Amino acid sequence: MLNLTKLFCAACCLLSISTAVFAADRDLIQTLYHADFTPDTDDEVPRFSLNGELGILSNTGNTSAASIKAGINADHETENWSSLYFAEMLYQESNTDGTGREVSAKRFYGSAQFDYKLNQPGRRLFMYGDYEDDSFSGYDHRASLAAGWSQRVWRDEVSEFRYSVGPGYSFVELEEPLDEDINDGVIVRASAEYKYHWASGANLRQFVSTEAGDENTKSRSETSLSANVFGSLAMKLSFILNHETDTTEDVDGLSTETSVALVYQFF
Repeated sequence: MLNLTKLFCAACCLLSISTAVFAADRDLIQTLYHADFTPDTDDEVPRFSLNGELGILSNTGNTSAASIKAGINADHETENWSSLYFAEMLYQESNTDGTGREVSAKRFYGSAQFDYKLNQPGRRLFMYGDYEDDSFSGYDHRASLAAGWSQRVWRDEVSEFRYSVGPGYSFVELEEPLDEDINDGVIVRASAEYKYHWASGANLRQFVSTEAGDENTKSRSETSLSANVFGSLAMKLSFILNHETDTTEDVDGLSTETSVALVYQFF
């Protein structure tokens, strides 16, 4: 109860400071990196987009393995809210010693962020939540909640940049027989996303996030490049990097993932 009270007070202080800092017409980021800043105007609201991706890999020979990765991504814009939804699943079986296939990766991850639009274009207050269930991370499951300041710094015909920062709380459930707490408590979360669109239909996306706590700092970076195949179908190449400063026993702090998948835009 004490931690939740501290979290609420920290959130209120952060929002007050953020509102004062960003009250100017042009902030430091806009001046340095986007001198010809155009205010964010959501003139096509309400708007909803949804796309799904699927990648399958099968190996035979000295190494027998099969993996499947699926994901879904949604973006919902209304007059007062901007919402992002994301979920992905990874499953892999492998066999290197000829004794039969065993599950070597099994993970589910989901997140959602809700931005409440303020009177000034691009300025928002956000609420964020995620949930992760990774059978090979040493955790039964873990989740986090955060709230604070968000801003879409710019958006034009070819590029877009947005970021968010605020306090939160991380919930961790460890697998037995582990009994120590790792990053279960108050955190500070920050994230940034950059998108670039070519006239040919190719898209670049760079996303980074970090959650810093007293005992552990969890960071994620995702770089993806997609190109249209035909119609609503695209091919996507992505590289994901996950890093933690303090992990459970026998779990590496750094993990990487490279994948190729087909992406279909439903609407």
